[in-house]
Amino acid sequence: MPRYCFQLQIRPDRIEEYVERHRSVWPEMQDALRATGWRNYSLFLRPDGLLIGYVEADDLAASQAAMEALDVNTRWQAEMAEFFAGTTPAEGFPQLTEVFHLNENQEEM
Repeated sequence: MPRYCFQLQIRPDRIEEYVERHRSVWPEMQDALRATGWRNYSLFLRPDGLLIGYVEADDLAASQAAMEALDVNTRWQAEMAEFFAGTTPAEGFPQLTEVFHLNENQEEM
């Protein structure tokens, strides 16, 4: 399963509210993510607003396109856009390059 990691920047003055909103992500938004192929999706936030996202998907571009076609995603992104400094998720995720992965299923040599 391909793994993807991305980074975005949350406005420092909006961090608390951003965290609070993610404590209660709409059930229909969660259902939409699952239905469009997002797996093991996690967000990690540094105190300065650096947001790191991790997701597994068979094809992230296809999963993103499927989400873009859904009304629930349009509504969620509109509500969340004000929290971001610079690029928003609706504009794309600046992806990070994986340089190491410890696969626990591989035997030692």
